[in-house]
Amino acid sequence: MSKLYIITGPAGVGKSTISRKIAESKNKSVLLEGDDIYHQVVGGYVQAWKEENHLDIFWKVCISTIRTYLEDGYDVIFNYIVTPTQLKQMQEEFKDYDIKFVVLLVDEKMLLLRDKERPKDCQMNERCITLLNSFKNNNYNKQNILDTSNLKFNETVDIIENSNRFNL
Repeated sequence: MSKLYIITGPAGVGKSTISRKIAESKNKSVLLEGDDIYHQVVGGYVQAWKEENHLDIFWKVCISTIRTYLEDGYDVIFNYIVTPTQLKQMQEEFKDYDIKFVVLLVDEKMLLLRDKERPKDCQMNERCITLLNSFKNNNYNKQNILDTSNLKFNETVDIIENSNRFNL
C-alpha cells in the first residue's frame, strides 16, 4: 500500500534534502515540493505569509495531486510548511493510507548556517528564526518532532524510516 510522508519545518531546516533522500530510497515514489507547487502561480502571485495569498487553491492542488499518485501506487513525499490545522485536513483526506508526519527542527545557530548554504535567492535570513519560533509554539505532537541539530542527513532519514513514532 502506498504511504504518504509529510515533512515540515521552518525554511532552511533541511526539508527538501531529507524528502529527496526518502524519495530516492523508494521503488515507486513521487517528491512533491510544496514551494514548487506554490510558485506555479505567476500572475497574481502573493507570498504565502501575506494577505491575499493563494494558499486555498494551493492546498486543493496539493491534495488532488497527492491523491492521484497514492491511488496509482506511488509513495508520496510531500514537504511544505504544514500547520496542525492543515495536518488534520490531510489526515481526513488520506485516512485510508499510512501517513508519516515529521516536524524537522534545529537550533537557531544550525538553522542560520543551513540557510546560508542555500542559493542566495532562496535565503530567508532572520525569517528562518521567526518560522522556527512559530513551529516551536504550534503545539505539534512531541512524537512527531525530530531535532536534527546534531544529525547528518542520512541519520535523519534512517530515524524517519525506521521509527513508528512518526506514524499517524
